Amino acid sequence: MSGSSSAPPASGFRLPAAVNDFSFKIATVNGTGSASANALLMQSIFRMGIPVSGKNIFPSNIQGLPTWYDIRVSKDGYTARLPEIDLVVALNTGTYAADIATVRPGGYLLYDSSWPLEKSLLRDDITMLGVPLGRMCVEAFQRDRDRTLLRNIAYAGALAALFAIDMDVIHEALQEKFARKKSLLEANFTAIRLGYDYAMANFACPLPIHLERMNANADYVLMDGNTASALGAVYAGATVGAWYPITPATSLMEAFTMFCERYRVDPVTKERKFCIIQAEDELASAGIVIGANWAGARAFTSTSGPGLSLMQEFIGLAYYTETPAVFFDVQRTGPSTGLPTRTQQGDLLSIAYASHGDTKHIMLFPANPEECFYAAVKAFDLADRFQTPTFVVTDLDIGMNDWMVKRLEWDDDFRPDLGKVLDAAELEKIDKYWRYMDSDGDGIAARTIPGVGSKGAWFARGSGHDKFGAYTEDSAAYREVLDRLKRKLATAAKALPEPELDVREVATVGIVGFGSCHAAIREAVDLLRSQGLTVDYMRIRAFPFDQPVADFLESHETVFVVEQNRDAQMRSLLAIELGVPRDHMTPVLDYDGLPLTSQTVVRAVTNHLAKAGAGK
Repeated sequence: MSGSSSAPPASGFRLPAAVNDFSFKIATVNGTGSASANALLMQSIFRMGIPVSGKNIFPSNIQGLPTWYDIRVSKDGYTARLPEIDLVVALNTGTYAADIATVRPGGYLLYDSSWPLEKSLLRDDITMLGVPLGRMCVEAFQRDRDRTLLRNIAYAGALAALFAIDMDVIHEALQEKFARKKSLLEANFTAIRLGYDYAMANFACPLPIHLERMNANADYVLMDGNTASALGAVYAGATVGAWYPITPATSLMEAFTMFCERYRVDPVTKERKFCIIQAEDELASAGIVIGANWAGARAFTSTSGPGLSLMQEFIGLAYYTETPAVFFDVQRTGPSTGLPTRTQQGDLLSIAYASHGDTKHIMLFPANPEECFYAAVKAFDLADRFQTPTFVVTDLDIGMNDWMVKRLEWDDDFRPDLGKVLDAAELEKIDKYWRYMDSDGDGIAARTIPGVGSKGAWFARGSGHDKFGAYTEDSAAYREVLDRLKRKLATAAKALPEPELDVREVATVGIVGFGSCHAAIREAVDLLRSQGLTVDYMRIRAFPFDQPVADFLESHETVFVVEQNRDAQMRSLLAIELGVPRDHMTPVLDYDGLPLTSQTVVRAVTNHLAKAGAGK
């Protein structure tokens, strides 16, 4: 076995010094315990007051395949993934070649020197940092499982020395995690010290790329979008969740269950004031949600693209019977099973017009976990107010990755907006209750909750019905209901979150984005402006679109629509709904399953503008 190794680049070129502004990647094997080490690194950097973000690229099996974790440190607060990696921790022999190739020239490779690298893997333009992680863990620990799992903690210790991560912060994080497990705490302390002491003794620590304490995170927390969505559902008053397990949405309902066990149990009687059902499939879960909402509860389901496909029939039923229902769609790649653990924005068209016939549905597009919390609350109010299926559309990047977001705030005076719901007293004041009668022209008919009184009883049917709620096959009566539904969605458009605009008075170039693309686009806009390009930016936050979206598109000569799917689905929606010619909107598409980078956007915009200029 070989010992230490620190080979500087033969080219002599090293990355310039960078404090709190670099990225590194950890390449391991799924199921070996690296998630704990990666979370420890993220939390420790965050607690040093330094803006940080992490992207977990993991396989869809349980154990044995490659997994990567990208961590970006940005003193300016940028959170999008970077394509260039300054340091790679390569611990998976099966991906050595690819992982080593991702290190940018002048960067660093940290590898386990317990076994020598093949000569074909050596690069003369990077610094090779060999640490005998495996050998040290074999000598320090007795059990094979400990040797495997704690090897990850040892590399975290080596990185702590190389990056100058505060060891007191690391110790504090470990003590919080293993406070009740003294043996595990001591083992982790030992492993951290193994890596740290070795790096300190054998390398010039810290590296030119390293960390220094800041105070930028005082009002921020680390949170993933699925947890934030689940917490929002609790605060919105949801008491029923029905679901079928599916990556990457499963953890949303698991988090909701956890919160309900904590906040929805009577402290005296121990009665559980919630109902969570794992249904036999996605279609059944949608049916349970619709039934619970019809009965007056606030209910939801969490799913992803394949589950959404199976729910189509019941979504159409909820739309036509005008029953509130909330769906959280945590998008992943498709079609079919696709890549279950990769991110994408490919469900837009299937949601917007879900089910057969003429339908249209409300979508909210949160850009990060903070917005997931508020969007969840908003979704329940919108579903009740407009008596229609409402979708919170996120993706794996938002749902399963930890993001640095502002601390959540709550108004204790909040009361759910149930919309037009007639109670017993209101029913007594009317001669006859007609379920689908629009009395004020906004397209919304008053509804009742079962059991409120016999006068408010009505039969919910998915077959043809008229404005009185009676079965009909009369063409005019059927069309009257369909036209009112269209009018109702037009009313809803004006109640949805308006687009977020960042405009300059002289800009003729506009960029359009939504959802998780926001982080990369926000950085790309700053980069383009630093290059002398004047660009405007509009972030769409909801569908159906209202007039401000159309105004932005019409006021710019060149418009780029950035999205993470192959077929430019957002561009299609803009063209269909607003009548904007497709040729007026240039698609910027990224659909490899990895989170979008700002460089992808900058490159697409500058290349297109250069070609357009050359053609004049």
